Amino acid sequence: MPSGTAAASPPRATPVAPLDPLPRHFGRYTLFDRIGEGGMARIYLARAKTQLGGVRLVVVKQILPLLSRSAQFCRLLIQEAKLAASLSHSNIVQVLDLGREESLLYIAMEYVEGFDLRQLVRHCSRQRVELPIEFALHIVTHVLQGLDFAHRRTDEQDAPMAVVHRDVSPSNVLLSFDGEVKLCDFGIARALEAGQKLAEEAVIGKAGYMSPEAASGAPLDARSDVFSVGVILWELIAGARLYRAAPGQLPAIEQARRAQITLPVERGYPRESQLRDILRRALEKSPANRYESARAMLRDLEDYIANSGLIASPLHFGEWMMKSFGGDIVKERRARERAAMAVEAGPLLEISPLGSSQEAREPPPSSHRGAAPPSPRRARRKRMVAAPHPEVSAPQPGTKVRELTWALAFLGALLLVTLLAALLLR
Repeated sequence: MPSGTAAASPPRATPVAPLDPLPRHFGRYTLFDRIGEGGMARIYLARAKTQLGGVRLVVVKQILPLLSRSAQFCRLLIQEAKLAASLSHSNIVQVLDLGREESLLYIAMEYVEGFDLRQLVRHCSRQRVELPIEFALHIVTHVLQGLDFAHRRTDEQDAPMAVVHRDVSPSNVLLSFDGEVKLCDFGIARALEAGQKLAEEAVIGKAGYMSPEAASGAPLDARSDVFSVGVILWELIAGARLYRAAPGQLPAIEQARRAQITLPVERGYPRESQLRDILRRALEKSPANRYESARAMLRDLEDYIANSGLIASPLHFGEWMMKSFGGDIVKERRARERAAMAVEAGPLLEISPLGSSQEAREPPPSSHRGAAPPSPRRARRKRMVAAPHPEVSAPQPGTKVRELTWALAFLGALLLVTLLAALLLR
């Protein structure tokens, strides 16, 4: 469910060809819904068939040509995608496939039907619906659970793998209508560091969620991801962006380097001072003063939730999302999926009626000049002409009318003879 676009619309890299009409085939996938586009990829919802005929929905990210042509980027992306595929956790989106099709590198991932966090915040803002604080805390705790699992990941020799997401931002936090929270795009930010030019085009817009050390180009560890989670929590509490790109203000990347952060105004939440302490520690500029791990922040946040009574279940969160924003979106997506199913089934048969003329059976001339005629094989598959049985003559037009006329004439003559005979007998 579909994920993976930048937090603010970034400048476009060298464009792909003009957008293709959907649905359409892309390798073994049938793309039927365009989810989004960012500085790195075009993102589609697709159907994938298994060898046994089963079907599942997946998200396909087509890496833009500028990046697909970079050998260094492709090497790092493949390396990071393999690492991400090994992260099997309920709060991490599963990577299913990585390949190249139509000269484009692509990643296929688990589909999460719902929104990403950026879209949810936009829906709330446009429809003037407030995101309840218990749901905001639910989202953040599940992001921390996924990060904690990844940060503590070890290899087969039990050596730490030092996994760092590097791009924890609302567009990479996926929220399902079942109340699930999943983090996607592990390691892609590292692949984008393959070239400074590529990184500037694809990462700009993510600066609003960077840690000070990430914005400064310093080495990163798990504490960088903790800072990014702190920014997300700050924004969900304040209902506004932390770093605002406005005339007369510093660029977001410079604001991230300086990290001069003021806590949001108090909102009257239960035990709010405890929540503000968590936020303050997560957003410390120096990593040494910050939470040392996602688990440490998660522990304090769960204690606050238990003490304040701000507990939310996945069931209630999913129902709230569906009721508030999901109905029309799901209906529209189902309609597009049905169109994709029709494409997978192939063209429909056209059966010509009996007695039709040769001209009616011939296909109309193409409206496009120079269009090649369909191949005989395709024509046989597309059309099937029904003909009468060779031993049975087809009835000619007007035959039944003539037979009825002769019958009426015979009855009329018989009636006239009967009347004459009656007169003679009298």
